[in-house]
Amino acid sequence: MFRGRAVSQRATSSTLELRKPVPPQVRRTSTNWRVLVVENNTGDMETLATGLRRHGHQVEGVGTGNAALQAYQGADIVLLDLELPDLDGLDVCRSIRSLSDVPLIAVTGWGTELDRVLGLQAGADDYLVKPYGFRELVARMDAVMRRSRPQVHTEQVVLRGPLRIDAASREVSLHGRVVEVTRKEFDLLYLLACHPETVVSRKRIMQQVWGGSWSRRTVDTHVSSLRGKLGGSDWIVTVRGVGFRFGGG
Repeated sequence: MFRGRAVSQRATSSTLELRKPVPPQVRRTSTNWRVLVVENNTGDMETLATGLRRHGHQVEGVGTGNAALQAYQGADIVLLDLELPDLDGLDVCRSIRSLSDVPLIAVTGWGTELDRVLGLQAGADDYLVKPYGFRELVARMDAVMRRSRPQVHTEQVVLRGPLRIDAASREVSLHGRVVEVTRKEFDLLYLLACHPETVVSRKRIMQQVWGGSWSRRTVDTHVSSLRGKLGGSDWIVTVRGVGFRFGGG
């Protein structure tokens, strides 16, 4: 029923305002993000990607739900078209949200109240209806990312042996080489590294990094990923029954 109603709206929303040149007066964001654009219309994807790159963001574009499920882990924010050729966009949204807290904005031509409710219930942080203006999109991205920021720590640069964690640039480097981490991986590593002599409980990690809304599996998955990227399990030590502590490699 939901799909049937949406089909009738597609004809009226096939052309985005994004095809217009991006106005030069648009405020540029102060932070650069890795943006995953999931869009089934190649022209719209290219136009959106061009506008975001002008704002300094890194952009990866995919056109299917299966590709989105393979690519979302490397993104800081996902712009998800719910009208996909292979999978139901709402199912893709639910799948991403079940495994990750990555900020996600549903972008679609489905604009009824029920459509919006279903999109938000599926896990979207915001919902934007086509056609829309580029400035509104950027403003919504700013708002979603602002809400998702963790508690601010006092140390801007944390040095732990060969590991350097820069809070301002949100960059991690090991032995002088940049380590590519996701937004939440950075937040988790930064939290632990700021308290190197302390065992940080799972509850505290959940509250400060995920806002208390995600599962034990989420924490374990991010810890495992960080260990792999840092080249060893000694960087993050599991304290059974309590939580984790920074091990210093």
